[in-house]
Amino acid sequence: MELGLRGKKVIINGGSRGIGKAALEIYAAEGCDIAFFSRDQARVDATVAELKQHGVKVFGDAFDMNDSAAYQAWLLSAAERLGGCDIFIHNASSSGAQGTMDWDLTFRLDMMGAVNGCQILEPFLEKSGTGSVILMSSTAAVETFIYPQAFNAIKAAIITYGKQLSQLWAAKQVRVNMICPGPVAYPGGNWSMIKEAMPELYDKTLADMPLGRFGAPDDVARSMVFLSSPAASYITGTNLIIDGGYTKRVQF
Repeated sequence: MELGLRGKKVIINGGSRGIGKAALEIYAAEGCDIAFFSRDQARVDATVAELKQHGVKVFGDAFDMNDSAAYQAWLLSAAERLGGCDIFIHNASSSGAQGTMDWDLTFRLDMMGAVNGCQILEPFLEKSGTGSVILMSSTAAVETFIYPQAFNAIKAAIITYGKQLSQLWAAKQVRVNMICPGPVAYPGGNWSMIKEAMPELYDKTLADMPLGRFGAPDDVARSMVFLSSPAASYITGTNLIIDGGYTKRVQF
């Protein structure tokens, strides 16, 4: 299927591992130019080298997103270096820093990371004519999960913010969608650490998976790329659950 992505300019925060990196690999293979950042310089350098093999422009930087002013400056710089922005993906999260119980950290990274990204990049996305935003949430936002914590509550707020933004920006021809991954396991990720530290929780979660396995980064990334592409040009305001049937809720 032709997704219409060749030549598109993609900006993503948190793109050197897991779902973010899997998505960037697909975007690069589809012919997109890319700007991303992560905290680890070595991983950034390795990801840049890998993505450039597809013959696309890649700008990778390493810094801590906790610095809000630096993050906003990076967003503007990324759009200027790329020559615009067609797709913005807010992927960075407190979960990557093992901070899901930290309210301040989760608000800064997850909520304000989304808000600042959308506000800074709005004129670039509008100029695109096919602008698309993906805000990463979580199945922890749509039904109770383990116990009350900052991550669950703020990921729920992101869904509301994105839905309202999709209504506001529709006239600008900018689509806004949300994605809720279920538990995703990969080396170095949260669920690989849970497997070592809390094997009972890992085994119980795996037993509750109707498809019999945890999600993989590619399972989410492929849907993300489609949803952000011109091939999904009539989809906006949607919250896509990608969890292998893990959640039990019914949505009409």
